[in-house]
Amino acid sequence: MSETLHSPLLQLSGAVAGNGIDAPVAAHYGSFNAEQRRLAAGEGFVDLSHRDVVRIAGPERLSWLHNLTTQHFLDLPAGRWVTALVLSPQGHVEHAFTGVDDGEAFLAHTEPGAGEALIGFLSRMVFMTRVEVSDATDELAVAWRATGAGEGKYEFVPRERLEAYADAAGPAAGLWAFEALRIERGEPRLGIDTDHRTIPNEVGWVPAASTPGVLGEAAVHLEKGCYRGQETVARVHTLGRPPRRLVLLHLDGSENRLPTPGAAVFLGEKEVGVVGSSARHHELGPIALALVKRNVAVDTALSVDGMPAAQEVLVDPEIGLHVRPKLR
Repeated sequence: MSETLHSPLLQLSGAVAGNGIDAPVAAHYGSFNAEQRRLAAGEGFVDLSHRDVVRIAGPERLSWLHNLTTQHFLDLPAGRWVTALVLSPQGHVEHAFTGVDDGEAFLAHTEPGAGEALIGFLSRMVFMTRVEVSDATDELAVAWRATGAGEGKYEFVPRERLEAYADAAGPAAGLWAFEALRIERGEPRLGIDTDHRTIPNEVGWVPAASTPGVLGEAAVHLEKGCYRGQETVARVHTLGRPPRRLVLLHLDGSENRLPTPGAAVFLGEKEVGVVGSSARHHELGPIALALVKRNVAVDTALSVDGMPAAQEVLVDPEIGLHVRPKLR
């Protein structure tokens, strides 16, 4: 992959750079609360140009992706965005990406710094298939345009046109505003809200039983053919219970701080989970995503970094009980 590209939009008035892997883009442009309210109302966009972009071309790209990933690619129409995962043989999430086919190639974006490993894996899987995998980060930037009710859509923008895009799509909102809405929606980030043991069932990447075959509605399609790690996903979904579950934590707002990523979640004095990403929401106050043990009662109070935290269920700890077939 190319070296990290710092966004030209950091030159906009009021722009303050983010931290860690998000340092190449703006955390905010002066008021993350106002920016968040605008996004929630369907106004503006977010610069995500630090995310890695991968191009998968060739006439067999969709059937090839269908065989490798958790998503159903065979019937994927041009313009339909989907999220897909690559799992280990044991069902642990190794790669996650979101993208769209334009009729000539599938373009995918993934976490900053994760593109090299994804390209490496995909390239090793080409064999004799008519597929070409390449790094498109230098050419394409990622943006997220608000559509209303806290939702939005991803877009690929030619990198040299990013400033012109910002002029047309404004007002710009920073990553802090985007992250608050993402956390509210319960959408995990790979490597931040997940770890090397995470299976899709734990973090909401498997669809509800009522919509098992809806293309693009979840990262895992339950009615497609075999793929690596499928046995674990199917077993947990239909017969078992996820070992852990993703929760939305509503944190005590009396302290002006957020938990440290990776901080332990406690039930009394017992460690029962770990915090991933956190943010200050313009209506909900401080919130965070956390992975907790399945047997933690859904209505019990928790604590993290010394702060009391109420939990909101995102992943049903008893999901297996709801999809078991009725036997006569």
